[in-house]
Amino acid sequence: MNKPKSVFNWSGGKDSALALYHVLKEGQLEIDSLLTTVNSAYRRISMHGVREEFLYEQGKAIGLPIRVVELPEMPSMLEYNAIMDRVNNDLKKNEVFYSISGDIFLKNLRKYKEKRLKAAGLEGHFPLWGKNTNRLVREFIDVGFKAVVVCANGEMLGKDFIGRVIDEDFLKDLPTNVDPCGENGEFHSFVFDGPIFRQPIKYKLGEKVFKEYKAPKSADDNCSTSVPSKKRLGFHFIDIIQD
Repeated sequence: MNKPKSVFNWSGGKDSALALYHVLKEGQLEIDSLLTTVNSAYRRISMHGVREEFLYEQGKAIGLPIRVVELPEMPSMLEYNAIMDRVNNDLKKNEVFYSISGDIFLKNLRKYKEKRLKAAGLEGHFPLWGKNTNRLVREFIDVGFKAVVVCANGEMLGKDFIGRVIDEDFLKDLPTNVDPCGENGEFHSFVFDGPIFRQPIKYKLGEKVFKEYKAPKSADDNCSTSVPSKKRLGFHFIDIIQD
């Protein structure tokens, strides 16, 4: 019996990796491809800031094709919705039925995604939904995943947190107001090894930079953060470069 064809929304970070791990372990869905939005100006994964070549390294290590969606540097919600609607409609034409995401508890974000997917005739699937984030991040570590923090919200974490591997020491150092999975957009990561990888990805740490962006108007305006309190948001980034 054929499994329903699905696309996996892949950010390159730990929640995506753990969600994919669960889906592959359950074996109920066929993963057609890993879908990732990339900044077309800088050729980097949206929000995470990881170079596009490492995205393809992840796909090669996992054994799944990468489906890149190019976004303008600072797309409006109208632009973003129009691009993603076209993508979803094309997926449906290619007999993709499910869109899988690693979201955990942001209800407005899930509602937004499901609304856009439904309009294209797709169904959302959220394998990590509603699970305890403390348990999830420890499961991530315990099953053998390895990830480095590549981006951090400057209002919540200092630049010393970027470039660190997510392990027990990292979790111990997190402020109490920071979700251990960074589900509120506190930090983002790059996964370089784990049980779904055929081989680890070699990398080294590059330059650290701080960048400010115009804050979205609502939680639906950004696929990685909750409602901001300021007009601009600042983020620490560290470059991941070839070893």
